[in-house]
Formats: sequence, C-alpha cells, structure tokens
Amino acid sequence: MKSSKILSVLCSLLMALAVLSGSIAVPILCRSFYYAQIGPLGLEEYTGLNEAVIREAYDDVLDYCTGKADTFSAGLLPFSDSGASHFADVRGLFLLDLRVLGASLAGLVLVLIVARYSKLRPHYFLGRGPGFWGAAGLGGAFLVVGGLAALDFDRAFVVFHTLFFPGKDNWIFDWRTDPVILILPQDFFRNCAILALGLVLLWCGVLIAFDLITSKKRPAK
Repeated sequence: MKSSKILSVLCSLLMALAVLSGSIAVPILCRSFYYAQIGPLGLEEYTGLNEAVIREAYDDVLDYCTGKADTFSAGLLPFSDSGASHFADVRGLFLLDLRVLGASLAGLVLVLIVARYSKLRPHYFLGRGPGFWGAAGLGGAFLVVGGLAALDFDRAFVVFHTLFFPGKDNWIFDWRTDPVILILPQDFFRNCAILALGLVLLWCGVLIAFDLITSKKRPAK
C-alpha cells in the first residue's frame, strides 16, 4: 500500500477533534454528573430549594441547550430576558460541539473507508502514526491550558467567557432576577472542566499507548 502524508494529517486532525469534542460532550450529556454534586456542593442549603426542584430546573436548561426543547425554561425558577439570551448563546456552543463530534467521527470513518479502497495508508512521521501526533498535540496543548487554569480558575473562567461570548456581559447573572445561577455555581463548572480535561488526557494517553504498542507491526517504509 502507498503511504499518504495528507491522509495522516487528516486522520490526526479528525482524531483530535473527536477526542476534544467527545470529552466536552460528556459533562454536557451525562446529567448524573450534575445530580451527584447537588449534595456535595450543598445546593439545597445554599438555594433553599429541594433536590427535585433543582433537578427539574437543570433538566429544563439542558433540554434547551442540547436542542431537545425550542424555548428556554428553568423549571419553577423565573428568569430574565438577559439570562435567557445567554443560554441561547450557550445552546449554540453546545450544539456546535455535538455537531463537531458527529462530523469528526463520521469523517474519520469515511476517510478510512476511502483510504482502504484506494489502497492508501497513513504516512508515519518520525515513525509515529496519526493517532500519536493527534494525541500528542492535543494533550500537550491541554496540559498547558489546564495548568494555567489551575493557577487561577476565577481568572480562567472570566477569560473563557470573554473569548466565547465576545462583547457580551449577559453571562454575569443577578441571582435576584435569574435564580438559576444559584444552582449552577462556579465550582460545578470547575468540576466540568476537570472532567473534560481528564478525559482528553485519558484518550490521548490511550492513542499514544496504542501507537507505541502497534509500532512493531507496521509495514516497512
């Protein structure tokens, strides 16, 4: 089979996108991750709401942000137009991530099928396959980002919102008009970031290990 540098680069990019978007999707789609934190974060005591009301509000917010509902709702909690507009922005980001995940996985499968029928194989740059380089690049970048965020998460939280919601301040909530923010404390978002980072590094480690294990079975250059 003929080796292809373009195929290798394309596979590396698609793998990195799949790992990144998939890792971000886990805390979005896994609602039990939030439910498990209601007690440890003391949300019932902090908000004065019972767990059923908190869950209903969170579920309604997530239904909207993941495209399951067309209009914004926060359960029994009231909300302002500004608060609803921010969650509309969040909805756009969440749906983008899910679309990137689906497209990257579909693209990877399609590329591999085309490569198989075209009798092409990825080029091994410096003896390493596309999974290794995709994982090394993504993992290295997120080690740096995660390390910087760990030094000052409050600052990282502000920078994140400034970058992804440019020119807007509707992400700064007033709990009196948007009490939903009380059930979404910054500690929860920190835990989501830790989970996503951990998953990114885990999958990068798996890809790198797989490349190292299978390197002896590769065809000669």
